[in-house]
Amino acid sequence: MALSRLLPPSLLLGLALAGCQSKPAATETAATATPAAGPDTATAIGAASISRYLRAVSSDEMLGRKPFTEGETRSTQYLADEFRRLGLQPGPNGTYFQPVPLVEITGAPAPALLIKGQGQPLSLAYKTDFVTFTQREQPTVSLQNSPLVFAGYGVVAPEYGWDDYAGLDAKGKTVVVLVNDPGNAGQDSTLFKGRAMTYYGRWTYKYEEAARHGAAAVLIVHDTQPAAYPWSVVLSGAVSPKLRPQTDNKGADKCALEGWLTLDAAKRLFQAAGQNYDQLYAAANTKGFKPRALSGLTLSGSIQNKLRRQTSRNVLAVLPGTTRPSEYILYSAHWDHFGIGKAIQGDSIYNGAVDDGTGLAALLSIAEAFQKSPQKPQRSIVFLAVTAEEQGLLGSAYYAQHPPFPLNKTVADLNMDMLWPYGPMKDLTVIGYGQSELEDYARAAAREQDRYVLPDQTPETGMFYRSDHFNFAHVGVPSLYASGGFESRTQGKQWIADKRRAYTANMYHKPADQFDPTWDLSGIAQDAQLYFRVGQRLASETTFPKWREGSEFRAARERSMGGK
Repeated sequence: MALSRLLPPSLLLGLALAGCQSKPAATETAATATPAAGPDTATAIGAASISRYLRAVSSDEMLGRKPFTEGETRSTQYLADEFRRLGLQPGPNGTYFQPVPLVEITGAPAPALLIKGQGQPLSLAYKTDFVTFTQREQPTVSLQNSPLVFAGYGVVAPEYGWDDYAGLDAKGKTVVVLVNDPGNAGQDSTLFKGRAMTYYGRWTYKYEEAARHGAAAVLIVHDTQPAAYPWSVVLSGAVSPKLRPQTDNKGADKCALEGWLTLDAAKRLFQAAGQNYDQLYAAANTKGFKPRALSGLTLSGSIQNKLRRQTSRNVLAVLPGTTRPSEYILYSAHWDHFGIGKAIQGDSIYNGAVDDGTGLAALLSIAEAFQKSPQKPQRSIVFLAVTAEEQGLLGSAYYAQHPPFPLNKTVADLNMDMLWPYGPMKDLTVIGYGQSELEDYARAAAREQDRYVLPDQTPETGMFYRSDHFNFAHVGVPSLYASGGFESRTQGKQWIADKRRAYTANMYHKPADQFDPTWDLSGIAQDAQLYFRVGQRLASETTFPKWREGSEFRAARERSMGGK
C-alpha cells in the first residue's frame, strides 16, 4: 500500500471502537445471491493455500520485490511460473509480462526557495519549509522569478459549479493551493461530497490540473488535519528517488516543479504578500472564489536530477471464458515493495508480507480456485499483478492507458491490497462505499459468510483513490476494494484495533513486515472466497455493473461504453 494511505494509529483505534457501533442496513438489490458452483469451490481457498503463496512472495529470496532490482526479476518470474503451473494463458503479446517503461528520477533540490517582492526577500528551507520534485526528465530543472498566485484548492469541477482557476492565466506562474477539497477540508458539508474526499482532493489531481493550465510550478499547503498525515510522511516520500512513467515528451507537459509547503511556511509567504492566511482560507472555501496574485511575489528554485530509464513489468494471466471470452473480469494486486534498505534491528530486507504479499497470495489462490472449479466462467478472468504501486500506482496506470483487453469489454476490477492476517472478520469494509453496484455483489457474498457490509470508516482520507483499483475507476471500469478489518469474529473490535495499531507503528513499510507462522490466515482466505464468489457471479451474467448516480467515474464509463 502506497505511503501515507494507512491511517494514524489513534484514528484507527477510535474508528474501530466508535465507527463500527452499528451495522448498516442491507439494501436489497438484484444482486442478492451468488450462483452455486459446487459447494466446495470457494471454500477450497483456505489458509493453507494462502500460507503457501504468502511465504513464497514475502521470503528473503524475493529481496523485497523492488522495481528495477533483482528482486523484481525473481518475484515477477515466480508469479509468471505460478500462472503457467496453474495452466492459465499468457497475455495477448504471448507472454505473462506487460512491459512498463519507467524512469527513476533522483532529485536534489536547491537548499532554498527564494521569494522576492517589494519587501525583504524570504528564503524557505528545503525539508523544513518545503519539498519539491519534478516529472521532467532533465538533468536540471529551474525557475527564475516565477510570479506567485493563490488558486484556492486548485480545483476545476463543473459538476459542482466550482472553478478555482476562473479568469487566471497561470502560464509561467507558481500556483499555491490548499490540500484536500472544499467539502472535506472546509466547514460547509454541502460542498462537494462533504466529509468524503473526492478525487479533486488528491495531490495528484492538483498537479495535473496546474499543468493543464500551463503553470510553471505548483505547491500544496500541507495541513495535517485535512491531509490526514503529518509533514514527516510528505518528507519521507519526497526525498527518495521517484519512479515516473516514461513519456514521449519526457515530462515536458508537467509543471517544472511540484511540491509542498508547510503550513507555517505558507503563512509567512502570504504575510510577505500582505495577505492573511486565515482570510484567504475562508475565501477559498466560499463558492465563487476567484484566484488572486500574491502582491508581486516571485519564486526562484531548482532541482538537479539523476535519471535512470528501465522497463518494469506487470504480470498477467488469463482464464478464457466459455461463452463470452471477449468480456473480462479483472482481479488485481500489486507485487512491488521497497526492496533492500536501511537496516532496522539488523534486518534490511523490506519483505512486504502484509503489504501486499497478502493480496498476491489471495490473487493466486483465487486463480487456483477458478482453475479447479467444475463450472468454468462464461466470461474471461484476468489475473493482474502490477508494478510500482508504492511509487504512485504506476503499473495499474500504465495498464489502464495501454489495456491489453478493451476497457469497454472489462466488466469490473476486483482489487486486493493489504488483507489482515488476524483471523476471520464479521465486517466487510468497502472503501469508497456508494460508488458502484459492485457493492451489491459484495453484500450478497458477505451475507453467505454471515458478515455485514461496513461503509468506508474514513472517507475523509480519500482511501478510494490510493490503491490500484482507482486507475481502473478513473477510466470508467467499476472497481471494488474491500476487506474485513474492523470487527474480529472471535476477538471483537478492540482487539483488531490494537492489532492494526501495532502493525502501523511497528511493521508498516519496515523490515518487520515479514511472514509470521503464528498468523491466522483464515480471514484472508475468507476475503479471497468472497472475491471469488463476486467474480463468479459477474462471470455468469450478461449485464455490466454500473456506477451509481453522482459517481465521478460514471461519465468515463458512459463514454467508453458508447464505443462498444
